[in-house]
Amino acid sequence: MTDSPEPPSFRLAYVPGVTPAKWVRIWHERLPDIPLELLQVSAAEASDVLRDGGADAGLVRLPVDRTVFSAIPLYTETSVVVVPKDHVVTAAEEVTLEDLADEVVLHPLDDVIGWGRPPGEAAFERPATTADAIELVAANIGVLVVPQSLARLHHRRDLTYRPVTDAPQSDIALSWREDATTDMVEDFIGIVRGRTVNSSRGRTQPEPERKQRPEKGAGRKPAAGAGKGAARGSSGAAKGFRGGPGGAKGAGARRGKPKRRG
Repeated sequence: MTDSPEPPSFRLAYVPGVTPAKWVRIWHERLPDIPLELLQVSAAEASDVLRDGGADAGLVRLPVDRTVFSAIPLYTETSVVVVPKDHVVTAAEEVTLEDLADEVVLHPLDDVIGWGRPPGEAAFERPATTADAIELVAANIGVLVVPQSLARLHHRRDLTYRPVTDAPQSDIALSWREDATTDMVEDFIGIVRGRTVNSSRGRTQPEPERKQRPEKGAGRKPAAGAGKGAARGSSGAAKGFRGGPGGAKGAGARRGKPKRRG
């Protein structure tokens, strides 16, 4: 007895800070027979996972290699500075990079802001991860600029954050390998773009057949007696047509000339 093939599944990678729950819920509602597997990967690993086929698509941070991947930008995150709750920065509702000029600004190796050198003073060494940098902020070693979702992800009671109005921002996108645009990838694209189930580009449910519009006048009821007259007229026209041009002429003569009295 041979084993039946495993049912298809859709593998979705996502980077820290991204919350795919809303889209996953819609997937389960529309495609309950196709499991969706979530795979959390670091921002640095995302491209390799997609390239090697470890995931069908991913919610990643831009940029990506557009010669290999397709990408649909979804939203842009605000950048914030994470500081201790008693830090002077907390006196303002938002700050600028200039306000951080005298601060030690930590620059972790897994930084996703994408700047060559952060503002302010450089730390003695770069923390290995954002989580490590958060620990250093809590120890009053420095401050950290990250996308707001990462500040929330690493929330601590002794820390807070403020928006940095002129800091580089991080863009989140749905990305997949361009040569692997499957039907399930198209289904997920439809979900993140907000298409309905019956969207013209959706695949989860066939679009209902459109009824052909009746020809003009086709639905009108004929007037009383019109049916018989039309039938006789069409019969006569057919006879005239079979008789050739002469038949058509003869039909016209009978209608136009009265009979002579004998």
